[in-house]
Amino acid sequence: MNETEQLLEQVAERVRNSAQGHGKPLPGPLASGEATRAEGILGFALPPLLTRLYTHVGDGGFGPEHGLLPLRQAVAAYEAQRVSGWRWPEGVLPVADLGCAMYACVDCRSDTAQVLLFDPNPGEPDLAWSLDSASLAGWLRGWLDGTAWFCEESGLGEEYDLELAPWAEFRSRI
Repeated sequence: MNETEQLLEQVAERVRNSAQGHGKPLPGPLASGEATRAEGILGFALPPLLTRLYTHVGDGGFGPEHGLLPLRQAVAAYEAQRVSGWRWPEGVLPVADLGCAMYACVDCRSDTAQVLLFDPNPGEPDLAWSLDSASLAGWLRGWLDGTAWFCEESGLGEEYDLELAPWAEFRSRI
């Protein structure tokens, strides 16, 4: 079993053994054709790990805060944000609603599927983005082991400084 398979199994195990549905039953995994259909609508490929989460673990509802968005909802959120005033960059898919209008987003054009934090609350598009995790795998590991800033058990919570310098490489794409 490789690292990705181990990570997927750890996520699936946590989902099976927790109340991650936020009071609702969790959706089952998507058929593989659904991910391909979403990619056709989006115009770009999903990172393999994200596709496997949706097709092997479930179509959202598990994960940090309010959980991963169902794939259709993530596609709809992406389309809405692309035409918004936030200059939403191509290939950056919102995957988790963190509350207060914040999203965790996967940069689908990044080799590591880095996770970006979108926080519109400062009110300026140039200040809305920061790098949350260098990879989707690392973001998931932080959730699994409770060390990510969004985990209550991490102790970081409100003390975590989300006022990160806007990500210059990313800003050049918007």
